[in-house]
Amino acid sequence: MESTELAGRTALVTGAASGIGQACARTLAAAGARVYVVDLAGEAARTVAAEIGGEAHVVDLADPAAIDRLPADADIVVNNAGLQHVAPVEEFPPDRFALLQRVMVEAPFRIIRHSLPHMYRQGWGRVVNISSVHGLRASPFKVAYVTAKHGLEGLSKVVALEGAPHGVTSNCVSPGYVRTALVERQIADQAAAHGIPAEQVVEQVMLERTAIKRLIEPEEVAEAVRWLCSPAAGYVTGTSLTLDGGWTAH
Repeated sequence: MESTELAGRTALVTGAASGIGQACARTLAAAGARVYVVDLAGEAARTVAAEIGGEAHVVDLADPAAIDRLPADADIVVNNAGLQHVAPVEEFPPDRFALLQRVMVEAPFRIIRHSLPHMYRQGWGRVVNISSVHGLRASPFKVAYVTAKHGLEGLSKVVALEGAPHGVTSNCVSPGYVRTALVERQIADQAAAHGIPAEQVVEQVMLERTAIKRLIEPEEVAEAVRWLCSPAAGYVTGTSLTLDGGWTAH
């Protein structure tokens, strides 16, 4: 839905070439923001940027030097980029564990650190970190992802406390399983880890603890992000907006 509530604002969205990130980029652009489409997938990022009138930045978020070259004038930062690896702790590759922390904790820290001076100078800013129900709860076989999302939740709260005197809010959006390519790949991984057919994974594993028995759509997550960036959410900070279909109600 087109609006002007973010007219004049500039948003930086990571992992914006697909999935939740692309939905966020499109939704924020529709609300009037200019969007930096940040992703490792260059062609897809440029396509999305062209479609929404944004600007593509092809960046490997595991590379600190590349992060430092990103624009520093974002009014809104959406840390969304992530990846997954499924394995028991005793078999989990340490290099994959380290990679997930670099992309999903260190990179958001560096992007926020890079962007806060501009936000502080103007007395307004919005940081939205795409966490997960796994930032609030644990599941087996996802030690790196669960660790990273818990870390992202903590980072977000510290930024909220420090940013409040400067007009900057910081929140997490923590969805359950979202219908993305990442989740589609997880279905096969989970089937192998649990020793069950792939067609049973969604019902018996992914949605077992969820009251609403469906995957959440990327656009639903993006609308929550838009609201957190809107004037109506100016008093909301340091929290986690949970979109989990009732998972954490148990």
